[in-house]
Amino acid sequence: MRPSGSGGVPASAALPLLDKGPPCRRRGALHLPARRSERDPCHDADRLLVFDLLERWLKNGILEVQEYVRLQVATIRGATSPPFYYRDIIQQLDAIGVGSLTVVLLTGFFTGAVLALQSGITLDQFGARPFVGRLVSASMLKELGPVLTGLMLAGRIGSGIAAEIGSMVVTDQINALRALGTDPVRKLVVPRVVAGFVMAPILTIIADTVGIIGGWMIAVFQLRVASSIYWNSVIDGLYPNDAWMGILKPFCLGYVIVTIGCHVGLRTHGGTQGVGRATTQAVVAASVAVIAVDFFVTRLLITLLY
Repeated sequence: MRPSGSGGVPASAALPLLDKGPPCRRRGALHLPARRSERDPCHDADRLLVFDLLERWLKNGILEVQEYVRLQVATIRGATSPPFYYRDIIQQLDAIGVGSLTVVLLTGFFTGAVLALQSGITLDQFGARPFVGRLVSASMLKELGPVLTGLMLAGRIGSGIAAEIGSMVVTDQINALRALGTDPVRKLVVPRVVAGFVMAPILTIIADTVGIIGGWMIAVFQLRVASSIYWNSVIDGLYPNDAWMGILKPFCLGYVIVTIGCHVGLRTHGGTQGVGRATTQAVVAASVAVIAVDFFVTRLLITLLY
């Protein structure tokens, strides 16, 4: 006679029902370490989960790169063939150029001022305070001017473009443009790319000039360097190759910033929360791209110009 549990129920039936699957996934089962000669089903399941997440992440990354490249092809095609929306281009030149002038002026001035102040203290140790103008001019022209201007544009223009286009996507305004026979890339993307490509070098030149003036004010009133010595040092520290490097970089940075903002905006989904996420992604991606592109362009220009 088989042993029974309480109420005459067999002992095997009194045990809790276990879910199917690996022992570590069964409800109420005790997970004991497996022997070395045996395969642990839990370990295999976790490894498959990690591989699945990695595969999904790689596919999403490749998809984003593919869509970004397709957008660049469509943008170049739209910028080189009619119709052209001149009124939209003028509006974007004003929004990107004139609208960013204040933040660029403040950034350039205080960057040049603090650079002169910090470098003056360091140069005093070697008795080279009169060379502060050369250091300020070379640093602003070659590196700090383009990069800081690009970062300011990424924070102001990249986020604005992503939010504006993203709002149009989630409210079906992009579909309305297509229904009316208007290409959204020609209407929305091309004017912004042209404006960013043109205005980024102009804003960079303004930031460089204001930064050198800020360094001059600190050198004259704080470091007690004669004005003539400062400006002679500035002129002696400027070389044609440095000027070319400071002028060519902003073209690449302006193009990258605007195209990233447009790409993220066109890929927006999820309503108003998606617009917020797109804005954050645009700022982060554009800021990182500015630093990365600056490195590669600098490396290329050093090979070509020096």
